[in-house]
Amino acid sequence: MLNAAAKPLVKMVERYLPDPYVFVLLLSIVVFAAAVLLQQQSPLAVIGYWGDGFWGLLGFSMQMLLVLVAGYMLASTPLVKELLDRLAALAKTAGQAILLVTVISLIASWLNWGFGLVVGALFAKALARRIKVDYRLLVASAYSGFVVWHGGLAGSIPLTIATPNHFSAAQIGIISTSDTVFAGFNLFLVALLFIAIPLVNYLMLPKTGDSVYVDATKLQDETLPDSTTERPADKLENSLLLALLVGFAGVAYLVQYFAKGGTLNLNIVNFLFLFLAIVLHGTPRRLLHSLQQAIQGGAGIVIQFPFYAGIMAIMLQSGLAQSMSQWFVSFASAETLAFYSFISAGIVNIFIPSGGGQWAVQAPVMLPAALELGADVSRIAMAVAWGDAWTNLIQPFWALPVLAIAGLKAKDIMGFCLVQLLVTGVIISLVLCFA
Repeated sequence: MLNAAAKPLVKMVERYLPDPYVFVLLLSIVVFAAAVLLQQQSPLAVIGYWGDGFWGLLGFSMQMLLVLVAGYMLASTPLVKELLDRLAALAKTAGQAILLVTVISLIASWLNWGFGLVVGALFAKALARRIKVDYRLLVASAYSGFVVWHGGLAGSIPLTIATPNHFSAAQIGIISTSDTVFAGFNLFLVALLFIAIPLVNYLMLPKTGDSVYVDATKLQDETLPDSTTERPADKLENSLLLALLVGFAGVAYLVQYFAKGGTLNLNIVNFLFLFLAIVLHGTPRRLLHSLQQAIQGGAGIVIQFPFYAGIMAIMLQSGLAQSMSQWFVSFASAETLAFYSFISAGIVNIFIPSGGGQWAVQAPVMLPAALELGADVSRIAMAVAWGDAWTNLIQPFWALPVLAIAGLKAKDIMGFCLVQLLVTGVIISLVLCFA
């Protein structure tokens, strides 16, 4: 049944979904028009919001580019390639490959979202080198695990409200992660998704005649030829000692960081990937060769993230995001506020694909409503968190690193992700309202 349902959706998305760059241009126009027409902002004012905020994600853009590049460099080391291949060998059939990549992605994303994005995509490539399986669904399965990130250990909203002196502390105080990430309803929801998401991916597996396969030889990394010159510069580029001195210095810092109680965040994930890659490649020359291969897929991140920063600025400065949230809250009750918080967060996430940024917009609306209606504040916060994670399934913003690593376009996987959006949306809504 799911295979039959997925087939027309996949074809529709392949036909009508534009390139993510075109998508973000259209999104910019829609947000501009909405700010002018709905918020009564002047066109010049909206252009000012857009231009002032256009470079607001430069730091984050570099972080995401490094997620892609450092993750790829680590995966191209002989040791990691061997580990991925051995893990991939556990799957003997196409169906097993789909299940395995989904579970690995779910686990990695629950631990840390940046880790999950890279590990899922790299493992999908390792599986595709060994097993004949629909490559579109395989990569979509790897990306689908990302939906659990905001209910996991690196969820920005639950971590924010558990931090002393956070911006809403005067209203709600400090809410421990035992009431959010480790609350019974959230753990139950995560467990359900760990069952449902792999099963849905498995049931969407196309028949042989409808499957799209990839030539396994095209997924192999280009072999680095041996250096034949003996210039002093070449000796430095091939110096094992130089690489190990710097690489182990980075590893020593990580050991010290975690010994002091440090936790995973995006910078630490990138630091971990980069310095392990430096050590495991052995020489600067091998590392730089893998870098040249990795950087080719980063163009989408470089050009599109500034446009999303501009969209976010319009949504925030014009009041459009707040108005959308207030509209949902206006007809909510204590029993339904979690549902409407979830849905509104999912819609706002299309325009503000940032958990922290979205919470800054929605918290001033959702928290007073929760207090006034007598709703569970921690559940409302997690409803916003899950809404933010949910529509990432159809938001090209977060798929860009995965698509770059896999060598696919958004239209190749979004049809399958749309099915997951519908299924997971029902599951999350029911748990938030009734569990």
